[in-house]
Amino acid sequence: MTTPSVTPRRVAVIGGGISGLAAAFRLTELDPNCQIELFEADDQLGGVLQTVHTDDGYLLEQSADNFITNIPFGLDLCKRLGIEGELVTTNEALRKAFVLREGNLYPVPEGFVLMAPSQAWSVVTTPILSWAGKLRLAQEYFIRKRESLADESLESFVTRRMGQEVYERLVQPLIGGIYTADPKKLSIQATLKQFVQMEQEHGSVIRGMRKRTQSSGEKNDSGARYSMFVAPKQGMAYLIDTLRERLAGHTIRLSTPVTSLHQEDQGWTVQWDGGQQTYDAAVVAVPAPQAAKVLSEQPTLTQQLSQISYAGCSVAIVCVDRSQIGKPVEGFGFVVPEIENRKILAVSFTSFKYPNRAPEGKVMMRVFVGGACHPELDDLSDDELKKVVNEELAELIGLTGEAEKFLIRRWNGKMPQYHLGHLDRVAALEAAAAQLPGLELAGNAYRGVGVPQCIQSGEQAAARVVEYLSQSADRYSETT
Repeated sequence: MTTPSVTPRRVAVIGGGISGLAAAFRLTELDPNCQIELFEADDQLGGVLQTVHTDDGYLLEQSADNFITNIPFGLDLCKRLGIEGELVTTNEALRKAFVLREGNLYPVPEGFVLMAPSQAWSVVTTPILSWAGKLRLAQEYFIRKRESLADESLESFVTRRMGQEVYERLVQPLIGGIYTADPKKLSIQATLKQFVQMEQEHGSVIRGMRKRTQSSGEKNDSGARYSMFVAPKQGMAYLIDTLRERLAGHTIRLSTPVTSLHQEDQGWTVQWDGGQQTYDAAVVAVPAPQAAKVLSEQPTLTQQLSQISYAGCSVAIVCVDRSQIGKPVEGFGFVVPEIENRKILAVSFTSFKYPNRAPEGKVMMRVFVGGACHPELDDLSDDELKKVVNEELAELIGLTGEAEKFLIRRWNGKMPQYHLGHLDRVAALEAAAAQLPGLELAGNAYRGVGVPQCIQSGEQAAARVVEYLSQSADRYSETT
């Protein structure tokens, strides 16, 4: 933490999603004298983190419904906000995920985390893989590590070490459900670098997983480390609302898209429809395409930002009576491999994961449709999308009758795609931004798409801004 400035400095934060809000709040912590003006193009804060409370007792998350705690930035922020006591953990009795195979749902092997098992017996007994697939996975122990440290696609890494079947039946659906992406294009270094490190350090991903599990004492949840996830009792928007409350006294401009950001001798001038102001520093915390437009006068930054691709998906929120589900799923949800040729990516039973998400006897599920592998589904009308979802749920979980509630949220083009070479692009971006004093970039486009990584990105940008302002103040003092 640097010494706060004596003379109030003005900082513009462009973007009111979780990254921008985290940056703004951190600025107030590091420099209480800092005056912040936050610009948000939408009519509400939070970006994709939105929660709807209905009069009949449903809590409907519109996108992310929790965050992981082993990456500490989300939990640390909640502690500093004084809302750690508002966090709830997942339902321990149902900490299980499923994978679809030939129309049937089977549990993800116990201890199988994203792409590697920590228990042999769970893999031996799973019907998700054939015996040939299991034998090929067992060979991972003996495959020599890759000597080259050059970037590699996620598909290439998994098939090289574990075989095609493990990739198609387990890894692709599990990773696809996180990034709504095509693993053939995803950078393993940018998305799951820990598995590359396991290969390099232990010569085997399976060996590395088991050593990590033994040393950490992690519980073997099925499919994901569900014991590490938490959510606010009142939904993810509670975190957004709390941040807004803590920014009282600062200026928040909603429905105000920034049109351009100009570098001036005295700082950075923000322009929007109907006004402009100059600030001592600026944090740009909007998606890469919007950042490129705002920073159009900086061609190096614009070129690098324009190379970051985006995809997304639609989320159908379906609320039904428990009796309408003919094939009950005793877990948090299931993922659908591409090889199954279905039109949905995954189904999450949010009301099974956390308490007070649905009234007694009701089920609230979220169905994910589209993604980078099926961009054509983005163009479906609401009626067509509803028909697709109902047909899939009828076949897979025996859903009958009309849903009590059926809402659609479209998040197309909201998920950055960390394609091959992503880390090199980010390094070039950061180097170019470093040449522009007082300008910082933040958001999920760079070094992590999860809520904790977005918070980290915003907080680190804020720390660099305060450091810059402190140094500027020192230089000013030396010359006066």
